[in-house]
Amino acid sequence: MATRDSMEELKQKCEDVLRFANDQYQESSLQQQYNDDNYIQALQQLEGAYNDIATMAHSANGQQREELHRLRLQIQQVQNKMILLQH
Repeated sequence: MATRDSMEELKQKCEDVLRFANDQYQESSLQQQYNDDNYIQALQQLEGAYNDIATMAHSANGQQREELHRLRLQIQQVQNKMILLQH
């Protein structure tokens, strides 16, 4: 079973990654050009967070898995939004 601390750390990390990715998306949406490095970094961080969630899910109980599933959906939603942004 995943510990409460490890779940909280992962949730905080995911929230930070989502915030950074959403900021990069907003910045890119407002400009015709965007900072490729930060945008790519945001996508890489989203992928890393997604993988961390998958790893944590292996040792999580049912309630924790549900919480992780919701986080995973948020990550995927932002990933898809960023990938589909056309410039």
